[in-house]
Amino acid sequence: MKAIIFSLLGWMFLPVMDGFAKYLSTDLPVLQITWARYFFTVVFTLPIMFFFYKKHLVWSDKPKLQILRGLILLSANVCFFYSISVISLAKALTLAFIAPLIVTAFSPILLGEKVGLRRWTAVIIGFVGSLVVIRPGFLELNLASFAALGTGVMYGFYLIITRKLSTSDNPLLTLLLTGLVGAIIISMIIPFIWVKPTLNQWSIMAGIGVFACIGHLFLILSLKYADASKLAPLGYTEIIPNVIIGYYFFGDFPDNWTFLGLFIIVLSGIYISRREVVVKRI
Repeated sequence: MKAIIFSLLGWMFLPVMDGFAKYLSTDLPVLQITWARYFFTVVFTLPIMFFFYKKHLVWSDKPKLQILRGLILLSANVCFFYSISVISLAKALTLAFIAPLIVTAFSPILLGEKVGLRRWTAVIIGFVGSLVVIRPGFLELNLASFAALGTGVMYGFYLIITRKLSTSDNPLLTLLLTGLVGAIIISMIIPFIWVKPTLNQWSIMAGIGVFACIGHLFLILSLKYADASKLAPLGYTEIIPNVIIGYYFFGDFPDNWTFLGLFIIVLSGIYISRREVVVKRI
């Protein structure tokens, strides 16, 4: 029960971060918002790690993989923040939900895992769901929708690398190093695109870091009490606060096609997750 509660809390906090990012995107560059997400996450995470998890602060066994993971997540965050600056939170998140399908599609190549016909079928159905949301030929395609899809693709590779690191590095160390990689790289770019924020914007930028930090810490805590494969379907509950925030603060509500695509993608993802649990038992 603790695992479920922590996981749900994590997925409730992260959409607040996305809402803050969308609000700021009307006045600040996407890269500056991304910088705030990384900078303030590190600022809040580092003291927690130092005082409560100091024994886990040991150097990685796979530093190159950690850096690659950080680069991929940074790219995914930039794509997602750009997408929500143009399209609704719900549509962007729905398209990003293809991440578990990417993991399944590439795990035979990158992880040496066997994927059966049932899971391949679920992957194909999930991609059909993403096409339902975009509706090529019926709606004008835009870069923001492709950026949201790109977020899902990159996050899928991010999850694959996370699986590789899970056998060697502590999850808390991985969280911190990922944040540091992103913060260092984007801090090199930020002076060239900086827009001076107001005091209110500074507080919201800090809020992005706070909610990212708390959300990810809750997700890490949930993994202490249950396996990731069992908790994975709970990630789709993120859409609930996402829709509420989008409707209440931005006047966006998903249309029927988006809901249909969401249903198809989520159903495919949940089936894949449950099937992986069954296969591991065999």
